[in-house]
Amino acid sequence: MCFNIKSLMGVVVATGIMFTGHMSYAAENDTNDPMYMLGERHFLSNTSLTFWDSTLRLGQEFSYGLSNRFYLTGNVHYQIDFADDEDGFSNIDLGGVYRVATPSDANSGIASDVIVGIKFGGSSHVRTPEYADTIYYAGLRMGRQWAGMTLAATLKTSWIFDNDRGMAYIDLTPESYFRIAPDWRIGTGFTLRKATRPHYDQEWLNFKLVRQYGRTQYVGHVDYEFESDEFSVGTHVSILF
Repeated sequence: MCFNIKSLMGVVVATGIMFTGHMSYAAENDTNDPMYMLGERHFLSNTSLTFWDSTLRLGQEFSYGLSNRFYLTGNVHYQIDFADDEDGFSNIDLGGVYRVATPSDANSGIASDVIVGIKFGGSSHVRTPEYADTIYYAGLRMGRQWAGMTLAATLKTSWIFDNDRGMAYIDLTPESYFRIAPDWRIGTGFTLRKATRPHYDQEWLNFKLVRQYGRTQYVGHVDYEFESDEFSVGTHVSILF
């Protein structure tokens, strides 16, 4: 399928610029902002549920801030396949995010993060890399926050060292995020995955709606994958302690 990535990114940026002049809502405790940085000794819980085709996926993620520039994160998911027997736990994802540059470090106002981690111990009953293989990953995220908007992009590479299923893939994810009212946010993004095994190539278009109550955010999302022509819908709850 032919898909113009440059045009999509241009639309995202143009939409962001259009919204910037109309919103001035605070980004404090906005944990679904793509450039949110967890503060020292802050704890974040993220519980998720996603459904697509005939599959239901439940997930839990925890993050803890060791400083105002570095936090640890871990997550695991369980998949229920109603049409087949691919039920099981994903591999456990343990990683960290370090803020290399804050907006005050550069005149551009751009922040940047380094992301590293490992996924291990997945179920052999599920044939996707995130469930059945040990994966090492590293990436760089860059973005800028305004009062009513955030623009960000993440480049992440992952490696699987396995005699039968060994491969590598790269994910590019541009995102835009808008604070449209004191307690409402919307976000859009696109993930392009290119793998050394073309069967695992993916192109995801994402949309999410966020409602905030204090330090809790309720999120609904709709995603579309172009290679498989498949929609998924889901929700997650983010609670900051």
